[in-house]
Amino acid sequence: MTPHDWDGRLVRYPAERAARYRASGAWSEQPTTARLHESALAHADRIALVTDEATYTYRELDERTDRIAAGLAALGLRPRDPVIFQVNNRGATILAWYGVLKAGLIPVATLSQHRRHEIGHISEKVGAVAHLVETGLSFDLVGFAREIGDGHPTLRHILTIGAPEGQPGTVRIEDLGTRIDAVEARALVESIEAGIAPEDVAVFQLSGGTTGVPKVIPRIHAEYWNNGRYYAGTFGWTEESRIAHLIPVIHNAGISCALHAAHSVGATLVLGTPDAVASFPLLERSGVTDVLIGHGHYQPAGSTAFDPVLKTVRRTVLSGAKVPPDLFAKLDDGDRHWAGQMFGMSEGMFIVTPLDAPEAARRATVGLPIAPDDEIAILDPNSEEPVATGEVGELCCRGPYTIPGYFGAPEHNATAFTADGFYRTGDLAALHEFDGRRYVAIEGRIKDLINRGGEKVNAEEVELLLLRHEGIAAAAVVAMPDERLGEKACAFVVAASGAELTMAEVQEHMDGLGVAKYKWPERLVWVSALPQTNVGKVNKKVMRADIIERLESEAREGERT
Repeated sequence: MTPHDWDGRLVRYPAERAARYRASGAWSEQPTTARLHESALAHADRIALVTDEATYTYRELDERTDRIAAGLAALGLRPRDPVIFQVNNRGATILAWYGVLKAGLIPVATLSQHRRHEIGHISEKVGAVAHLVETGLSFDLVGFAREIGDGHPTLRHILTIGAPEGQPGTVRIEDLGTRIDAVEARALVESIEAGIAPEDVAVFQLSGGTTGVPKVIPRIHAEYWNNGRYYAGTFGWTEESRIAHLIPVIHNAGISCALHAAHSVGATLVLGTPDAVASFPLLERSGVTDVLIGHGHYQPAGSTAFDPVLKTVRRTVLSGAKVPPDLFAKLDDGDRHWAGQMFGMSEGMFIVTPLDAPEAARRATVGLPIAPDDEIAILDPNSEEPVATGEVGELCCRGPYTIPGYFGAPEHNATAFTADGFYRTGDLAALHEFDGRRYVAIEGRIKDLINRGGEKVNAEEVELLLLRHEGIAAAAVVAMPDERLGEKACAFVVAASGAELTMAEVQEHMDGLGVAKYKWPERLVWVSALPQTNVGKVNKKVMRADIIERLESEAREGERT
């Protein structure tokens, strides 16, 4: 497969819906980067981006990323070439993101923690031509990129962020286009944009990996920038807003709810890192007004370390898990601090708390869809029949920002979407009415996922990987509670020969398979047989109760000692 041989692999929006979204203004006729340039012209001297390393105005961001785009084109990369992103939260990541888009290339939003098991599959599926990696981490991503590229059918470029000069076979983002004239670079970008159609793929995001490795999610130019703009509009963001973001920015939430949302209205993005406490001084110095707190940051946000940041914060949005009452009370004091919730997915739908929601709705639900064209249905998980209002069922959605199908996954699409095009999220939800509006409350999951600090771990995928070890006869992975991350993976395992493996041996096995570290089991419980239901299925309910009891018992023992 060549990188552009996508006939039949992309699922297009039905013509009637596409026409409706264009007519309503939910979709745009302009490419994503033309929207950024438009914003840069309107807000040229305002601050677009603040990190611990650097600050950029809109003019500086726009001109530098024009040059990066021209540099990428000079390397021989051509429009629609996919580029794997394996980078963290830093200024150069944002420069690379916009530069790649301006060159007409397609960012593929992977994680720096992904390894051969994920990257090898994804890069071949999309026909990636370049691999962007960050240096200076504990894991050598440059060496990893060389390993992935060895014998790869399409990969031919390694791009780096933070690398020293002179590494053979690599090109530094910091050097790209620096000698190209700004006017020349702008003209090239405009010529590339002229060849981009609204329904062309802008970005490949990834699913949480509900079956096997992550599914590829194609987001198109017509909707992707607008998705962020609608999010910004929900909270009334303006050019005076200073938006803080800590979770991985290459996640869809980072792009749509932070990067594109902030830049669509001329706001300032203050980009911290997942190390929340280390980032709080940057947020305080920057006088942030709005912040998204993921579940992995609930604990630091509830500590005194967050108090200096709250001096300027007006709105806090919480996401990823039920919000503890004491944390909500701290962040929503009924005066100058407002708190709400958000539920989103890379497949497109964002449900957020509107500013005028009553307190009871803000505490108990995740809110309403962000766009008038968004549609929500709560269906029986085993059929396409709706449940009664207030009853729990499967959350299903359709709209201008919800994909009509995964990339190159016809068999999965057959079950992941209803006959009339609603995406089946696998999440359990119910609708609750407040002041005449029906708000969405998330009640759990159908999918067997573990939410480790916002990263979704597919239990079945980990089980199959464990079973590839000759010393493991059976395995079942369940979520165990964790105060900081919310959940971690606990594996109940049966030894093949009676000899139990050590945790180090299991970790060596997972590492040898090239599995991202966040998916590794973090506790092993060896049993003679996996518990079963009365119909012979593995009983994960019993195992979840078992590990909770073990943890509680250990905590009690620790208190006594």
